[in-house]
Amino acid sequence: MTELLANIKSWLSLLPRFSFTNLLEVIIIAVIVYELLLWIKNTRAWTLLKGILVILLFTLIAAVLNLDTILWILERISTIAVIALIVIFQPELRKALEQLGSQKIVSNLLLLNEKQPETLLMTPDTVDQIVKATFEMGKQKTGALMVIEQNESLRDIQKTGIEINGLVSSGLLINIFEKNTPLHDGAVVIRGNEVAAATCYLPLSENLSISKDLGTRHRAALGVSEVTDSFTIIVSEETGRVTVARNGVLTRVSDAETLRKLLLSLLRREEVKRFGKWWRGKQKDEQNKHMD
Repeated sequence: MTELLANIKSWLSLLPRFSFTNLLEVIIIAVIVYELLLWIKNTRAWTLLKGILVILLFTLIAAVLNLDTILWILERISTIAVIALIVIFQPELRKALEQLGSQKIVSNLLLLNEKQPETLLMTPDTVDQIVKATFEMGKQKTGALMVIEQNESLRDIQKTGIEINGLVSSGLLINIFEKNTPLHDGAVVIRGNEVAAATCYLPLSENLSISKDLGTRHRAALGVSEVTDSFTIIVSEETGRVTVARNGVLTRVSDAETLRKLLLSLLRREEVKRFGKWWRGKQKDEQNKHMD
């Protein structure tokens, strides 16, 4: 028995030591691999990856069968293949970097967003006007696409449309999306209590899992929600159904009260953030007073 325990102890001594740093590295690598696989699954990269796997399988077969000429050719083009992959995946890589930047991880750590202008907050009356217009257009089966700005600026999207800068009202929104009018095509950008612009172009989502029954409006709403923290309302022209898009997810809204609660929840989150900013500013002022 003593000899067995000694053997187990000597065997355990051969195992590498596992520290907290190693555990942290495993967690970080697992998260990165998971996000990478999720990104590949939700983009065209999944189809391209299957093509790459076919090439790798062909290379393995060539190595097993000692096909020297084919292996020599594959070795010579491997460097070019890396550059080709970067070119092929360019749209997906750009979107991934945009999503990473939209998380504001680095900017929050480095406090780079302290000097950015604060997003205007809409009032409950504006929420009521948006809800009223949404379901009125739903009854009339008038297609609509309304993007509500949150913390991340939508000024680049606003520049693609026509400046409105008008107070949000149900009448204004309904008139903008009325069929056969100059402003009905495209999206409306809402900032605070104002309709900032109309006929704006939105980036289309390339998510392959989107239902084929959904049209360009839903794909555009999903696209802008993937690269910004905006809240987008879609009214289907075919069915009159109301859907909202946020954080790359489409959610069906069945009634006006549900939409009102969703919009008011955005206001509550903004109020909490503003209180946090006010409290941090108050603490800084107190620190400055003590320093003086």
